[in-house]
Amino acid sequence: MDTSRDEIPRLHATFAALRDDLAAEIVGQAELVERLLVALLADGHLLVEGAPGLAKTSAVRALAARIDADFARVQFTPDLLPADLTGTEIWRPQEARFEFVPGPVFHSLLLADEINRAPAKVQSALLEAMGERQVTVGRETYPLPRLFLVMATQNPIEQEGTFPLPEAQLDRFLMHVRIGYPQAETETEILRLARARARDDLGPDSPAPARIPQADVFAARAAVLDLHMAPAVERYLVELVLASRDAARYDAALGRRIAWGASPRGSIALERCARAHAWLAGRDFVTPDDVRAVAPDVLRHRVLPRYEATAEGWDGERLVAELLARVPLP
Repeated sequence: MDTSRDEIPRLHATFAALRDDLAAEIVGQAELVERLLVALLADGHLLVEGAPGLAKTSAVRALAARIDADFARVQFTPDLLPADLTGTEIWRPQEARFEFVPGPVFHSLLLADEINRAPAKVQSALLEAMGERQVTVGRETYPLPRLFLVMATQNPIEQEGTFPLPEAQLDRFLMHVRIGYPQAETETEILRLARARARDDLGPDSPAPARIPQADVFAARAAVLDLHMAPAVERYLVELVLASRDAARYDAALGRRIAWGASPRGSIALERCARAHAWLAGRDFVTPDDVRAVAPDVLRHRVLPRYEATAEGWDGERLVAELLARVPLP
């Protein structure tokens, strides 16, 4: 799908207005809003980690209210079954046949709340949906909507009753975003916004926000892929990923701390996210700063420390920061 040059300014304005609208509703989480839009434009899934009450669920609900697509939320619990997510076949005795009833995964925008509370069977069912854009039930395979975005959340505080996501599942996420508490001024603004919403609930219904057609989303994705990326920037991007597999070329101690580096899927994700970041900034070319801006979220769950490094306090985020400091800019 090609996007005409005449359409680019309108699409830029549409997504800039969407970002501003979301930022006004989700106060204090500008980075989360940005990453949601990057995931939407890069056609990938998002894993958001943060303490309870940081508007993770509200953010994806707000996005769903502004995209012309259906939305579903699934609260993941230890007793959840794969069929609760994918759907199941129901026997129709009047017709003497089985009929497939789709589950919530067949919605375009899916919020998987507290995904790490689900057992491995449910996580594997979601794995096929995220990776293959399809669901297999029995002998039949059913395609998912063309616009399909999973935003999963997980709570880093509680470990009891949780099932850590396996590396194969983590790798299906385009980005792993960590969010923290807001500053004092921001929290004051949140209080004002909460009071205003409470008044609105007591008064007449507020008008629903305008919805962006799915055609505009697909056109914007095509425009993102058309952005110019200089060979030097592309080499820098690839070198970052290669350094995660062989960091000893830059620092022997760092190389000994990394057990596994990012796969080629990580390279693809880094390029797509860097392009989306540049497009949202209103540029028609990608810079090394775009790559560096998204690299922590794209690579932190793909660069795994050795056991000894973990005992010393190293994690994927710290390893990626060291890689960014050592790989020279073009």
